[in-house]
Amino acid sequence: MLTEETLVRKLKSKDTQSRAFEVLVSTHKERLYWHIRRIVLNHDDADDVLQNTFIKVYRNIESFKGDSKLYSWMYRIGTNEALSYLSQRSKKLGLSDGEYQDRMLANLEADVYFEGDEIQMKLQKAIAMLPEKQKLVFTMKYFDGMKYEEISEILETSVGGLKASYHLAVKKVESLLKES
Repeated sequence: MLTEETLVRKLKSKDTQSRAFEVLVSTHKERLYWHIRRIVLNHDDADDVLQNTFIKVYRNIESFKGDSKLYSWMYRIGTNEALSYLSQRSKKLGLSDGEYQDRMLANLEADVYFEGDEIQMKLQKAIAMLPEKQKLVFTMKYFDGMKYEEISEILETSVGGLKASYHLAVKKVESLLKES
């Protein structure tokens, strides 16, 4: 198993970049896919965004300075790509972000790749109703089991602010689940 420093060095070297990138993708693709999928909700969209994320990582590895962990940097890119994707899709369809989110939730119920039961669907709908930052913090903490320090690196937000956002998100999700 390569250390992160060794992997980054190999990614930045033209001689070893191709193989190192294969290692990077195989190591992080599943975890990154599910992070993106929880934002965009749709399997095919998540695949597209994941591919765009890895393309950006490949093209911009030279600018990675090591100020954060490599996967934190990749998650930031994936998060930004997913949010940009949603914004572009809603504009393309002439919908507000809220209207687009409603459409995505309706499509989720028909998605053959959605493996959840009725409770999972209610949870996804409740999460979708959260403001963007709370939604991100909630999914990263609840589903990915990330520590606040890791989320802080990815979202470039203070740990205290993240704790407050998560607390508010949990209260809203609980409230929405009780209503349904």
